[in-house]
Formats: sequence, structure tokens, C-alpha cells
Amino acid sequence: MLGGMTTRDPRTAGLARLAGLIADETRAACLLALLDGRAWTAGELARHAGVAASTVSEHLGKLVAGGLLAKERQGRHRYVRLAGALVAQLVEDLAAQVAPDAAVSPRSLRVASAGSAMARGRTCYDHLAGRLGIAVTDALTARGLLRQDTGFALTDAGLAWFAAAGIGLDRRGRRPLARACLDWTERRPHLAGVAGEALCRHALDTGWCVRVGSQRAVKVTAAGERALADLLGIEAAALR
Repeated sequence: MLGGMTTRDPRTAGLARLAGLIADETRAACLLALLDGRAWTAGELARHAGVAASTVSEHLGKLVAGGLLAKERQGRHRYVRLAGALVAQLVEDLAAQVAPDAAVSPRSLRVASAGSAMARGRTCYDHLAGRLGIAVTDALTARGLLRQDTGFALTDAGLAWFAAAGIGLDRRGRRPLARACLDWTERRPHLAGVAGEALCRHALDTGWCVRVGSQRAVKVTAAGERALADLLGIEAAALR
């Protein structure tokens, strides 16, 4: 303190604005939905959040102006998506701190089924999560391809494994090659970062996994079970 004045951290105002953007249930619902890594229309998000299209449009405008969402246009259609991996990490990390209480019963069979599918396997923005993500992460670690003792890091053997499996790693940007992301259903970290994104993309492109429903849930196919068993020794029972 100098002369009765306090020196305020220059990040204070920005942090307050960010917290204000997230501190609304409709905007939070949109952010969580967009964790599937895809672009959504305002109408799709309005139906998901259970609000009017005009209401969600106002909220999306605030999120875009605040830098949390980015707009895209394809022909006559307009979409929004998360502004990037850092935004996805922020949303997922916050959501992990307020995961639903397992003791609370779901309101319907449909909700229970959706929750079960999400817990079994899902995308967390651009990487695999749920029991599927944990099984892959554990298998990579057990085989010496991934280290977790000093933060997540691919070993030389891990880099060779990705190359041998035909999974390209784009290492040109500033995004970490491997990063731990806390799984909100398993309460353990799964693989994120460049390696996590590449593995998830490969799994979807090759048909190892397919999306189920309109949420982030994914299901491992028979081909995926064989591939993960051959490449990582993961038993099919762990993926179901």
C-alpha cells in the first residue's frame, strides 16, 4: 500500500469478466455442449439448453465477444464453436470440480442411459475421456509409452508407437504434446494435448469409435476393440 492506495493486479478485471461470462446456466450449458469439439448452430444449442432461440443468440453473442466462442459460416448456415483448446481445458477443468453426485438418482431412464454412455466413453473437446480415455491412458503408461510421474510426457518409445500406428503428431504449434486432463467421471487424469487429439481423431476416422446420440458419447466398435487389443493390450471388457 502506498499513500492509502492499493496496487491491483492488472488481471483482476479480466478474470472478473471471464467469471461473469460463465456464471449463467444457459451459457454454461452451451459451453459444455460445445466440448464435443464440433460446431453447433444457435438453434441446436437453444434446443439443448431448453431456451428460446432469441435467448440463446443473446448469450452466444456475449460468449463470442468475450473470446470464449468463435463464429463460423458455411453457406447459409452460421455456427459457433469453442475458441480453442485453452477454452476447452478451462471449461472441462471447472466442470470436473462440480461433477454430479453419484448418489443422486437420474430423473429418467433416458437421462440415466445418456449418463452411462458418457461415463463409458466420450470426447472431451478433441480427446478421449471416460472409462475409454482412462483405459487408453493407463495402457500407454503401463507399456512405457507415456510417463505420468513428472507430468504427462510421451517417451521415445511412445513417439515411436504413434509413428508405427500411423497416428501423426503435429508438433509445430505451442500446444503441449501431452497434457493431463482431469476426467470428471473417473476423477483421474486422461491424455490430452496434441497426442490426445491425434489419437481421438484417428479413432474416429478409422472407425475404432463412433459417436452415439447427440451428445459427446462415443462407443468402441468391434474393429476398435481388436485394434486397441493388438496395439495396447486393452481387453474388450474394459471398453464396454
